Amino acid sequence: MTEIGVDEVTAAVVAIDCHRGHLDPEVATMPAAPDVAQRLIEANRSFLGRCRERGVPIVHLVTSYRDVAEIRANPFWRTRADDGETTRKNVERHNIEGSVGCEIIPSLFDVDNDWVVDTKKRYDCFLGTDLDFLLKSHGVNTLLITGINTNSCVLATVAAANVRDYAPVVVEDCVGTMDGPELHDAALLCIKAALGWVMSSEHVVQSLVEGTRWSGPRAMV
Repeated sequence: MTEIGVDEVTAAVVAIDCHRGHLDPEVATMPAAPDVAQRLIEANRSFLGRCRERGVPIVHLVTSYRDVAEIRANPFWRTRADDGETTRKNVERHNIEGSVGCEIIPSLFDVDNDWVVDTKKRYDCFLGTDLDFLLKSHGVNTLLITGINTNSCVLATVAAANVRDYAPVVVEDCVGTMDGPELHDAALLCIKAALGWVMSSEHVVQSLVEGTRWSGPRAMV
């Protein structure tokens, strides 16, 4: 048995909302701080590249909404949209279908090999998407989770992965939040205590990616 409780690691990267709506300060509707965005882009670029070299598949989850009604159906978001002091004050303009914010950061996206699930509408990446079907149909048992925000989408997705009996591993240097370091640290603490593993990208590559049973790029096809 491996250190994450599976007999043999079959991993896929789940990259959450690595799009311009959070990470491009010029167009982002719910931006991370510039230093956080830059760190996330560089860390993910390096990590995703190393995973691709070893044949580990990358799945990008992208939030997008048909219209404002799909956003305002959430009671909490309705109150945030009415409060100009919160990080979610622009939630009603965030990633409307067809907007530039829905574009994955180009340096993080391999159009020929990465998969995209662009029907995400809530924090939990499994809710209302085909992510579970995609992963299970290719025998994935371990999720290497990166992206933003640590204390909302990452946390909710780790919990959802846990209850579906995946082994969720948060790649610590590849996640971040627009809500500040205290909430980032608190989310990681909750994950480590009850939901999954938190590891550096170097540890993930050396201990999990090198041992995954994918034999080459797009080996799952």
